[in-house]
Amino acid sequence: MGTKAQLSPIKKPAPCIARQPILTASETVIGYELFFRESSQQNNFTSGDGEKATSAAIHMLNVMGLDILCNGHLAFINCTRQTLLSDYFALLPPGDVVIEIQQTVPCDEDVIRACQRLKHAGYAIALDNFEPDDKRAGLVPYADYIKVDITKIAPAPSAFLVAAHGNEHCRMLAQKVETRERFLQASKSGFTAFQGYFFQRPESLQVREIPANQATYIQLLSAVSKSDIDFAKIESLIKHEPSLCYRLLRYLNSPLLGLSSPVLSVRHALGLLGEQEAVRWIRMATTLIMGRDKCSDLVLSSLVRARFCELIGPKVKHGNGDLFLLGMLSLMDAILAVPMGVVVEGLSVEPEIKAQLLRGKIAEKTSLSAVYDLMLAWEAGDWTLVIRLGKELNLSLSFVAEKSNEAMRWAHQITSAASG
Repeated sequence: MGTKAQLSPIKKPAPCIARQPILTASETVIGYELFFRESSQQNNFTSGDGEKATSAAIHMLNVMGLDILCNGHLAFINCTRQTLLSDYFALLPPGDVVIEIQQTVPCDEDVIRACQRLKHAGYAIALDNFEPDDKRAGLVPYADYIKVDITKIAPAPSAFLVAAHGNEHCRMLAQKVETRERFLQASKSGFTAFQGYFFQRPESLQVREIPANQATYIQLLSAVSKSDIDFAKIESLIKHEPSLCYRLLRYLNSPLLGLSSPVLSVRHALGLLGEQEAVRWIRMATTLIMGRDKCSDLVLSSLVRARFCELIGPKVKHGNGDLFLLGMLSLMDAILAVPMGVVVEGLSVEPEIKAQLLRGKIAEKTSLSAVYDLMLAWEAGDWTLVIRLGKELNLSLSFVAEKSNEAMRWAHQITSAASG
């Protein structure tokens, strides 16, 4: 009598998750607006309405964890009328979630009662894409955040909305803040919260050289990017930077690695790590230190980008380019507040990486452009572009989603260990 074949469980495709930071005027992260899409095994998205998207988002928040997705900050989640009237949000902790009511949600009695229940339960509420004479004006008393798209609403009416609705109980939030100019204009209009990637643009593009207090870290990055690594020089550089030396010894003595005996010297530490792991650690540690006085999302995003590029590396053609280094350096101009040309000038990096990082100036594609653009498209939640670039690289959407989520977990673990 034959036996039945064991069927392998079908692996559910990883969901597509993007997040956009929300910050204060001092560039402290308040939270992230989360954008979710469910992916099929093929290079497309499953069809579904807003309720399905939100329920999938809430499921993923429970599976992956708010701490990882939002790094301990608030999660802003869009909802439709149907979702608002359901009990989906009861699955999430009220103190960690802001429920964004979309522009299409009517201000009827059922919606008002739903807002009252959510507020009573301790949930925060945001009104998304608020406009003058907005039909949701009846929901303003329940709003903790009112979001205004400053690309659609001019400065004068934006300032009027701030004056009319902003108070100690309701924070006025400017959306689509992608440049420093927009940030300054929104601040002038009275907004106290800002959503976008303006902080990823260097503030002082006129700086001609890397700040003196950061020079050693750039020297270290250069030293570990050479084909012939000089560990004696690396040891010397680390010893002259107490904070880096401390991080190295603490990292190796942490429970994460589970070493049987304590590590007492830099030379011993480098020997234990080995060349490949030492290079990886030095890159991470220097990035964490250089970004310690900047927006926390800069360092986190830098590490997510680096790990994401590294994880997809085995599946794509990228010549001799070090994809981890490419992702990590992609935000180094913002971390150091100097032009990218100054950053790469002080580093020994492969020509492909240098060309890609300077692509904004040379305005032409490189052998790494598809990988680089996929990294940025995913971060922005541009799912159509993600699919197109995935096809170009012969990567399934499910694979890209899986590696992105894995990179996010890894970066969260690294930054948590560094701050612990």
